[in-house]
Amino acid sequence: MAILFAAVMVAAFVLSCAACGLIRRFAPVIGLVDKPGERKIHHTAMPTGGGLGIWLSVILLALLGTTLAGLITRAVPPDASGPVTLWGITLPELITHRAPGVLFQARRFWVLLGLGTILVALGTIDDRRGLSWKLRLGVQTLVAVAAVAAGWEATFFLPVPWLTKILSVLWIVGLINSFNMLDNMDALSGGVAVICSSFLAAVLLLFARNAESGEPQLFLGGFLLLLAGAILGFLVHNRPPARLFMGDGGAYFIGFLLAVMTLSATFVGEQTPRQAILVPLCILAVPLYDTTSVVIIRLRNGRSPFVGDNNHYSHRLVALGLSKPAAVATIYLTTASCAAGALFLYQVSTPLAIWVVLQVLMILSLVGILEFTARKTIKKR
Repeated sequence: MAILFAAVMVAAFVLSCAACGLIRRFAPVIGLVDKPGERKIHHTAMPTGGGLGIWLSVILLALLGTTLAGLITRAVPPDASGPVTLWGITLPELITHRAPGVLFQARRFWVLLGLGTILVALGTIDDRRGLSWKLRLGVQTLVAVAAVAAGWEATFFLPVPWLTKILSVLWIVGLINSFNMLDNMDALSGGVAVICSSFLAAVLLLFARNAESGEPQLFLGGFLLLLAGAILGFLVHNRPPARLFMGDGGAYFIGFLLAVMTLSATFVGEQTPRQAILVPLCILAVPLYDTTSVVIIRLRNGRSPFVGDNNHYSHRLVALGLSKPAAVATIYLTTASCAAGALFLYQVSTPLAIWVVLQVLMILSLVGILEFTARKTIKKR
């Protein structure tokens, strides 16, 4: 199974890298160009829309996986107990045994990918023409409501269905915008997304168990590795100095998928340990910290939280004297440090799980204190 997951990641990487290369070449022709401006850190026009390459590789590999699962399912007799041959190839029993389950999951999953495609289209139109924040937020909310209505929601261990639905919608919309807001430096949002996807996949494949079968959540874990591979393919073009930007469509797509994966993966039934609710908070602590701190700064300065500025975590680090690559690396390390705590939440008691989350909060508090102190010192000079 490890070889299969590695193959999926490599395929997603190669496909995304090639697709982003084509987009990088033709984006200026169709007007997908991010021009320098008041809040932009780049000084020349830059091709954007790299998220389309991520989206395309995910869609094509999902289509391939669904097709293969369907062919294998039809080729396996109901009473099969030995090796099965398809196109002259003897398939491992592990694959033939799981193909029907993959096909069942994939059919439901296409609803999710369809909703993600709407967000990609929304973001791409915004990159091309510019849309009001009200329209963007409205469409994001409708997509989130549709995802929750389709069953992609968390229980939060609360016996109040209407409340859990509202919280699930807010979580999805929040993370869609968190990864979009985080996309403000070369390789930043994409790199953080790879770290978050990888840690969440590790939790699903190593520790979390499906409530009904008791088996690792192979389908969701494998999809997260596919997503990580696709984002890595984009990062080939987005590493400093970037030659292609992700664009709003890619950030929306990534944020949406990670939001829904955390809802579906962490809360799988009554047998799930209650501390599992803390997994997303550890893995996504840095994007949430960035969004929360930026909104607080904007409100404190009397500005709308929906109007962009240069007060993000990354910008604040650069203002303290770090280079842009150093700021991005610092955020990578902070993300990994916080996310590592999620690996223990399925193995410890609730009191120890709370301690893990407190450690994450202490890391973010330390970051905040250092930022505040350094900025105050610079102002005095």
